[in-house]
Amino acid sequence: MASLVQLITLLIAIFSARAIVAISQPNPGCPATCGDLAIPFPFGTTDGCYLDDPFLITCNNTHYNPPKTFYGSLQVLNISLDGYMRVSGSIARDCYSQSGLLVERLRARLTSGNFFFSNTRNKFVAIGCDTVAVVEGFLGQDNAYGCVSLCDSIGSVINGSCSGTGCCQTSIPKGAGDYSVYISSRRNHSKVRDFNPCGYAFVVEQEAFSFSSLDLKDLQNRSNVSVAIDWAVGNETCEEAKINSSSYACQDVNSECYNSTNGPGYRCNCLSGYEGNPYLIGGCRDINECETLKPCDGTCQNLPGNFSCSCLKGYEGDGMKNGTGCQPKSQSRSATLLNIALGISIGLLALIVGSSWIYWIVKKRELRKLRVQFFHQNGGLMFQQKLLSHEGSIETARIFTTEDLKKATNNYDENRVIGQGGFGTVYKGVLPNNRVVAIKKSKISDQSQIEQFINEVIVLSQINHRNVVRLLGCCLETEVPLLVYEFITNGTLSDHIHDQGRGASLSWEMRLKIAAETAGAIAYLHSSISLPIIHRDIKSTNILLDDNYTTKVSDFGASKLVPVDQAQLTTLVQGTFGYLDPEYFYSSQLTEKSDVYSFGVLLAELLTGEKALSFDRPENDRNLAMYFISSMKEKRLFQILDDRLVKEENFEQLEEVAKLIRRCLRVKGEERPTMKEVAMELEGLRAMEKHPWVNADLYPQETEHLLAEIVPSNGYSDGVGNTTTSYDSMKNQLIVPSDDGR
Repeated sequence: MASLVQLITLLIAIFSARAIVAISQPNPGCPATCGDLAIPFPFGTTDGCYLDDPFLITCNNTHYNPPKTFYGSLQVLNISLDGYMRVSGSIARDCYSQSGLLVERLRARLTSGNFFFSNTRNKFVAIGCDTVAVVEGFLGQDNAYGCVSLCDSIGSVINGSCSGTGCCQTSIPKGAGDYSVYISSRRNHSKVRDFNPCGYAFVVEQEAFSFSSLDLKDLQNRSNVSVAIDWAVGNETCEEAKINSSSYACQDVNSECYNSTNGPGYRCNCLSGYEGNPYLIGGCRDINECETLKPCDGTCQNLPGNFSCSCLKGYEGDGMKNGTGCQPKSQSRSATLLNIALGISIGLLALIVGSSWIYWIVKKRELRKLRVQFFHQNGGLMFQQKLLSHEGSIETARIFTTEDLKKATNNYDENRVIGQGGFGTVYKGVLPNNRVVAIKKSKISDQSQIEQFINEVIVLSQINHRNVVRLLGCCLETEVPLLVYEFITNGTLSDHIHDQGRGASLSWEMRLKIAAETAGAIAYLHSSISLPIIHRDIKSTNILLDDNYTTKVSDFGASKLVPVDQAQLTTLVQGTFGYLDPEYFYSSQLTEKSDVYSFGVLLAELLTGEKALSFDRPENDRNLAMYFISSMKEKRLFQILDDRLVKEENFEQLEEVAKLIRRCLRVKGEERPTMKEVAMELEGLRAMEKHPWVNADLYPQETEHLLAEIVPSNGYSDGVGNTTTSYDSMKNQLIVPSDDGR
């Protein structure tokens, strides 16, 4: 009878154990993946394959190929046994049209089901220059918070920073099971619409998002972001769960339990020295530290959850690499150690010195080869031949070495930068003879036009006009050639017109002088040198002034040499909006009249003190050329002129220049005057300014004599000047803002 009772008791225990395993373990054959996504237990996709209902995952292979994984309505991106999973979260957005009308407003809503959004792995982010974002529903309907992101310009935004300028962020609280993100604007993005038409807000995993100024335009086409959800088993603590072993989730004997820090429940981990899935029986596997860590200096023995190190016979110590290691057993152990250390030290020292010497020689040789390669690649031999062919005829460009320019710029120190723009960076340099120069380091180079580049440098270096910046030489030993110019000290015409402190110092006489000198220089480029040059980027930032307010035309980065047998060139459009010839823009036919149009805008800028393109003016008047012409048609010319000029009461001359501007700004190039005619008219006005008794109707002979003084017929004068050139690459975009920072 006693034996029968014992047998029944044993059978009950066996069946009870099997029942426990069936409840807490997945059935055989459960899918371990959905598409490429691993689904570890306690999660599962079918009955009998997940711990309980909160861990049910949907594998949708009906509507998606490859299949997609969902937790409720959330797409699952990753499930980690460290207690979190990544899901795809939506983005709230608030967008406005150019007229300020709301065109799109979307809120973001996420629900985490039975788990909670991670307060340690996530952050709340709002992006925009006129963005107010609010989060509701983290801890109930009455709880709401958010942040405000503002900025005035793209230049004030710092990449990687979310401190409120262009981007703001804040943390989210514990216990957040759902949320809604609302977004709005203070001024409908009216002041920043050109680079930030929309505001964005979302909850995102911290490591999955880093702010960039590119996000202001369209969030770089993101439609979703990664969000982390903390998951845990049940609503009990570890102590409470262990009481009921049938439902206790930490099944492996080499696992441990720890309480959730974000909401109720607990999680399981494999013990130190083990790895795998602690929710499965036998899921935690021993780590073979001897193979993975290689921690021993002597013999390594792997143990369950650990390892041990020992020394070979004749050696002593703990055998650990990060311990005492294994040393020979000897009475003169200290002497042995000293000899070993000394030998190793001498060997290492010799190795370091020898390696450094070899490395230095190899690098120096490679650098020398690279310089020679760049010199040939950039047409150095061709340049030398051109220089020899011009030797003795006129002062030509000099070839500088990389060492010359490194010393001149203190190794291109950032403190030496005096300008930056679309074509490159300009540094202030000091040559060994103490001459101050400007060194242009271009950003791009078109190797297909090396011969054209060399020819242009040779021609431009021979320009000897007092109102053109002089090219002193170039360096061909770098990947992109460096150009060296004379240094002009008094800034650009734009600085003097638009800087209120400087603008007041420009009288009408000075402005007329600047206009006449600029026109004379451009006319000289068009007609008085062997190969005429179309500047293609006449604007106030490219007109430099020295201490005597003498004009220096600069920046020939977009210029084109015109063959003597051609009146126009077909080329990709380059220039600066506001100054760009509309006929050239639509036809791609470049002529000298394109420079005339740009000069007309420059003249209007001198008279009005207004910028060529300004969003501070009404929409119909943003383009200065249109603004000026319409003002003349409406008989309100003197309402738009610079107050300083109106007060000087040179009304007759102002009207004459205004008429000249209107002719320069004609839509058809053939109806515009030549730069030679423009220069002659302006010089005539200057003569009237200096000598009021001079009649405007000069004799033709006197007119020609006056023009000859403006544009020397022999192509050279006693002044100095220069220009730069750049490869006219077919890779450039349709319209490239031409501003090299000068």
